Amino acid sequence: MRTYSLGSVFKGLFWLLLACALAGLLVGQLAWALVGGLSLYLAWHLRQMARLQQWLSNHQNDPPPDTRGVWGDIFDSIYHIQRRDSRMRAKQQLVIDRIQASTAALSDAVVMVDAKGRLEWWNHAAERLLGLRAPDDSGQHVTNLLRDPRFVEYFEANTFREPLDIASHLNPNAHLQYTITHYGQGERLLVVRDTTRLHNLEQMRKDFVANVSHELRTPLTVIVGYLETLQDSEEPVNPRWKRALQQMQQQARRMQNLLNDLLMLARLENDNGLIEQNPVDVSQMLQSVTQDARALSAERYHQIRLEAEPGVCLRGAHEELRSAFSNLVFNAVKYTPDGGEICVRCWRDDGGAHVSVSDNGAGIAAQHISRLTERFYRVDSSRSTNTGGTGLGLAIVKHVLLRHNGRLDISSTVGQGSIFTCHFQPNRLA
Repeated sequence: MRTYSLGSVFKGLFWLLLACALAGLLVGQLAWALVGGLSLYLAWHLRQMARLQQWLSNHQNDPPPDTRGVWGDIFDSIYHIQRRDSRMRAKQQLVIDRIQASTAALSDAVVMVDAKGRLEWWNHAAERLLGLRAPDDSGQHVTNLLRDPRFVEYFEANTFREPLDIASHLNPNAHLQYTITHYGQGERLLVVRDTTRLHNLEQMRKDFVANVSHELRTPLTVIVGYLETLQDSEEPVNPRWKRALQQMQQQARRMQNLLNDLLMLARLENDNGLIEQNPVDVSQMLQSVTQDARALSAERYHQIRLEAEPGVCLRGAHEELRSAFSNLVFNAVKYTPDGGEICVRCWRDDGGAHVSVSDNGAGIAAQHISRLTERFYRVDSSRSTNTGGTGLGLAIVKHVLLRHNGRLDISSTVGQGSIFTCHFQPNRLA
């Protein structure tokens, strides 16, 4: 393909004017000959522009009109650009079709939601799991179709750090896990997985633990009662049995604490309903917890300091929040060396309400931090045995915070101490 430059255009115009001038001199009409030549030149270009407009409007998929000069170069260049663009669009459409086909074949529901929360696209599994109907539901707000209050609260929170597990609104015996991811310009991708089988297995485990704990509670109470009766008896006890009775009572008490924590954890896990929305004065609660911690410290002489911003109130369950804060503070007392410093802080800001418990104890190695909230996980089993810990305290804290839409952050440095911080969202402030 020959390429015509701007110089070629001017060169052609020069030779046209020269020929017209020579013809005008021969006939004695130089001016009219130049005007006629320029008019023909302009008319030819206007004709080519009209052909270009007609081709682009009606026949752009056909080969371009045959012409010469710079207009032939223009026609050929536009045609090649269109062909290249068409091939690229075909490749992109092929990729899009393959993505949509593979997504439609997933057993998990996939729903695309725009920046305003309206449904844009979903696969076949979404129709089965969520009851969406095409095209009737297209453009509807997602919370108009999925009206479970827990999902509405989860969607409007717009944080999506953890997935949401709730019962299906179509089948109460089925359980779904909702995961939302941000993408693009504020759009959200909703992925829903059927977790009924996993939920049933987990429920069997929870029921087993709860039932065993409940059944062990009564015989253990009887054993503790008789041990206390034997120790408080007015009749003299054989010195050989006195130490044995003390150890038996100590271990029985430890088993009672373990059963109480197991029952507490089972109640938190099995209670899937909406929690209480009573205002809880966190600042006042922490004062009471700190006093209990000083009594627990007793002769270990910990320096326990409270820095609580007055008037910090949360909407939630009083006993659950007290249990969470008590576990954090009492853990600090148990695992901080004698004479150590413990600081309990409470404040609020634009990010919500925050409660932190820091100490200058032995600290925790980085590889253990991610697993601290697992039930029965112990950094050092010997240390837990000496302090009488059950290994369930942080698991209880985690579940209480999850029920209150909060999260637990843990930072620790070996040899310097640890900081446990509870974060609550602004919508939890009373």
